Amino acid sequence: MERSTNTAAVVSLVCGILAWSALPVLGSLVAIVAGHGALRQIRASGGLETGEGMALAGLVLGWIQIGLLLLAAAGWLLILLLAGLFSGLTLIALVGFGLVLLAGLLGLLAMLGFGIG
Repeated sequence: MERSTNTAAVVSLVCGILAWSALPVLGSLVAIVAGHGALRQIRASGGLETGEGMALAGLVLGWIQIGLLLLAAAGWLLILLLAGLFSGLTLIALVGFGLVLLAGLLGLLAMLGFGIG
């Protein structure tokens, strides 16, 4: 019986690469969600599908990119806090920045919670 490559594994790898070149946030999220889905599908296929390495590579690329984005966001937050010593607009900027990060985190948790990821 011929084994086929899981499509979600290919999507995960391609989006993981795109996360580093063109679409940092969207590519990372798609790589992570597709990678988890691909691994679940490959394990459920009973050996009929391949692509576990591609799915893992996409997951690693996606999670590292998310980690670096969060590190960059923390750096910007530090800059905003330091700039806030000299400006009254920092509180508004921090609240807006926090809401954006919270919305992204809630979206990722919702995708994982609904079984999309």
